[in-house]
Amino acid sequence: MKRRELLAALGAAGLAWPLGCWIRAAEKQPGRRVLFFSRSVLFEHPVVHRNGEELSFAETQFVELARRAGLEADCTKDGSVFDGGLDGYAAIVSYSCGTMDDMLKPESKDHSAPISERGRQRLVDAVGAGKPLVAIHPGFLILPEVVGTGYVGHGQQQAGTMRIVSPKFPGTAGLGDSFSMTEEWFSLVDFAKDLHVVLVQETAGMQKEQPGDQKCYNRPPYPATWARLHGKTCVFYTSMGHREDVWAHSIFQQILLGGLLWALGEVEADVTPNIATVAPQANQRAR
Repeated sequence: MKRRELLAALGAAGLAWPLGCWIRAAEKQPGRRVLFFSRSVLFEHPVVHRNGEELSFAETQFVELARRAGLEADCTKDGSVFDGGLDGYAAIVSYSCGTMDDMLKPESKDHSAPISERGRQRLVDAVGAGKPLVAIHPGFLILPEVVGTGYVGHGQQQAGTMRIVSPKFPGTAGLGDSFSMTEEWFSLVDFAKDLHVVLVQETAGMQKEQPGDQKCYNRPPYPATWARLHGKTCVFYTSMGHREDVWAHSIFQQILLGGLLWALGEVEADVTPNIATVAPQANQRAR
C-alpha cells in the first residue's frame, strides 16, 4: 500500500491512532493474511449473516479495515478451513458463536460445515504454539480459556459507557477518558488474572429495570476489551461488535485494528496485567 493511499484511507475513516504506527504496520510485511471465522451455531448475529455468497456486513467492514493496514483477510463460515492447517495465516479472528463442542456439531444457524476433530486439534495446536487470536463479541466462546473470560449473558441493547483504562494501548489515542454508544453489551465474568484491560464497562447509569438487565448489569464495572498473553500467544478481545452502526463507527474500527496489529506484533504495547487495579470487583456477579 502506498503511503499517500494509506494516509487518505485513514483520514477518510477518521481514525485517531498516530499515523506513523499504521504506516510502519502496512509497509513492514505487505500481504500478510488473516482468517476471519464466523460460523454461527447458537445464534447468527445479523452482522455476519450472508445473502447468498455475498460477504456479510461485518466481513465487508473487516476486509476493508484490514486492507487499510496492508493486510489481506479471508472470510469463511466453513469449519473445514482448519483441516488444511493454518500456516498461511498470520492470525485468527473469531466471530464464531458457540463453544468448541458446538462447532463440532453438523447443525448450525447458517448451515455451514462444522469443525472436524482434526480441525479442532489443529486450531488448538496453532493457538497454543503462538498463533495470534483476536476475538470479537461472541468469538471468545470457541476458546474461552485462551481469551480469559466466561459468559453471563446480555440485556437489552442500550447506551453504555466504555472507560479507557489503558490510554497508551494501540487504537485508543484521541478518545479521551471514555466514550458512549448504543450496543448489545455482554456481561462477562470469571476473568483471567493476567488481563491487561483496555476498556471497562461502566455499569452505573445502565438500565436495570428488566430482569435480564438486572442479572447482567447490576454489578460493579468489569472488563470489556483487553489484551493478554496466553503463554507466548498474543490474544485480544473486545465485547463490542453486535450492531452494524458499531462496526461502521471509527472508534470501534480503530480499537479493533489497534488490537489486531498488536496481536500480530506489528506495534508494541505494555500489556502488564492491570485488572486488579482498574476493575477490582470484576468477578462480582449481579446482586
